[in-house]
Amino acid sequence: MDNALGDFLRARRELVTPAEAGLSPGHGLRRVPGLRREEVATLAGISVEYYLRLEQGRDRNPSAQVIDSLARVLQLDAEGTAYLTSLARPKPRRGPTQPDERVPAGLDLLLQTLNVPALVFNKYSDVLAANRLARALSPDMVPGANRLRVLFTDQAAHEYNADWERYTATAVAHLRAQIGTETDDERLHALIGELSLKSERFRRLWARHDVRSAHDVTFRLRHPRVGVLELLAEKFQVVGAGGLEALLLHAEPGTPSADALALLATLDVPS
Repeated sequence: MDNALGDFLRARRELVTPAEAGLSPGHGLRRVPGLRREEVATLAGISVEYYLRLEQGRDRNPSAQVIDSLARVLQLDAEGTAYLTSLARPKPRRGPTQPDERVPAGLDLLLQTLNVPALVFNKYSDVLAANRLARALSPDMVPGANRLRVLFTDQAAHEYNADWERYTATAVAHLRAQIGTETDDERLHALIGELSLKSERFRRLWARHDVRSAHDVTFRLRHPRVGVLELLAEKFQVVGAGGLEALLLHAEPGTPSADALALLATLDVPS
């Protein structure tokens, strides 16, 4: 992670094909799956030597104009462009701090009174609090669980998630969006290293450098007792608790998923 800007540029150019960039694929074998460095440089209107310095980490401060040009060539969306900008304008490093991950008592009480699955987790995807319906809904929504670890290493989670491929891609892209430029976080290094060793799917997704805040997510869960549920997700930042998010799941009224959620509420759940 010492060359986060270069790693991001390299990963994203390998995802853009010559055809997508408006180029002829050319003749012979290509050594890279996407665009070559010289192709990115030419399309962005910068020298090949300068682009090479950016990828190698020898120059880490491109101008706003260069950033915009690279974002256009690499076909980044608004969030990807903002992430590229943050990598080129990193915040000053701060000393290691221990984040306060205590769930406010009032919020914990609110979770228990809601009639929809609700939980609170940190930027590492550790579940810090969850109500009864969340615990009944999925194995990755139990306090003490790490949602990423369960998602990528627990076969039960694979079976629960009817859209496992889509959901895993969204989860990894959300992790990148969450951590931003905090690339010197030892706890994050440990989690990424563990998941990279245990899951080929995680390794491939992490190497893509996708960035997405995971808004407007729909969960399709295959529950063993109440069947398939399609649930809408609402996410909120917990004010005054850095990095904590609250997640609420609900169903469209009058749908089979709403009926299944009501049935779930009647079942016994281990405390």
